[in-house]
Amino acid sequence: MSSSLKIVTIVGARPQFIKAAAVSRAVASHNAAEPARPVDERIVHTGQHYDENMSDVFFDELDIPRPHYHLGVGSGPHGAQTGRMLEKIEEVLAAEQPGWCLVYGDTNSTLAGALAAAKLHVPVAHVEAGLRSFNRRMPEEINRVLTDHVAELLFCPTAAAVANLAKEGVTRGVRRTGDVMYDCARHYARKAQAIESPLMGRLGITPHSYFLATVHRAENTDDPERLLGIMGALGDISTGARPTVLPLHPRTRARLDELGLSVPPAVRLVPPVSYLEMVCLEKNAAAILTDSGGVQKEAYFYRVPCITLRDETEWVETVDAKWNTLAGADRATIAAAVAAAPGTDGRLAWKPIYGDGAASDAVVAELLAARPGEGHGGARR
Repeated sequence: MSSSLKIVTIVGARPQFIKAAAVSRAVASHNAAEPARPVDERIVHTGQHYDENMSDVFFDELDIPRPHYHLGVGSGPHGAQTGRMLEKIEEVLAAEQPGWCLVYGDTNSTLAGALAAAKLHVPVAHVEAGLRSFNRRMPEEINRVLTDHVAELLFCPTAAAVANLAKEGVTRGVRRTGDVMYDCARHYARKAQAIESPLMGRLGITPHSYFLATVHRAENTDDPERLLGIMGALGDISTGARPTVLPLHPRTRARLDELGLSVPPAVRLVPPVSYLEMVCLEKNAAAILTDSGGVQKEAYFYRVPCITLRDETEWVETVDAKWNTLAGADRATIAAAVAAAPGTDGRLAWKPIYGDGAASDAVVAELLAARPGEGHGGARR
């Protein structure tokens, strides 16, 4: 007689699908190894981010399971969007009656999934728990704090994340598993090798001969002074021999057009790239400039110096390790940070601070071993 465990996974944006795919692969491996004790995973896509690139090609290229439910919530103000998600996720959870509700990261989908599950007394497991930027003006910070305080299992990528939770009185149900994004980086780096040469040839670049930049956060794109500072810095550091490749986010393009800002000639604007193309560009860059949390970590995974175009980061370990520099949006500060960045010649020590690439297996094992109701969230109900 089999003893199965059902989990409902809540995701709402493309990066969450990629992370969840790592855990889904671990689920498949477990089911193959232990068919008498299978895990039945149901994936729910809230539709928080409508992304036309999430076509069949996206799922096929990255070996990502299709969602069982697509809620089609779409964009909107935070309160309205989260409220619509709550209503629809509640219906799914009531119908599926899972043993766990698994949420990822810090989006509105994360919070809505956690709240809907907690109110139905479905235990919540949070992947990427314990991260803190300590900036409560960021919606993501509110989402991650609230999710952590209703979760019963909290999967922390680092020791710093565990310490953050302890400072808030959250110690039960906390597990340091490593980072599922590191699992993804290792898996997709191998897949990306097949497209590396064609991509480099198409863009006219060679490994370590260019900078890579991404700019998309509202705090930068919606503040003309910050956006001007960042674009000015990109112009300052770029030359014909070492250009900056900038896959341009639609929000950023719209703001540049509104400001009438011309892009320096050595900054090569390219359309948004696929995930595997981004992996190729990250692995081979001389340095990366970004306001993305995920890209900061991927830079570290691939041992590429990073300059973060923000005033704070959740990924403090990368800064402590001196592979990442917080430069904000000041033109001179950014250019100086690039000039001072370490090369890729091994001058800096690199440590596996995000685990050994098996975080997803640890997540599945903990879900199977845990007894719902004994973790942090369960203790508080």
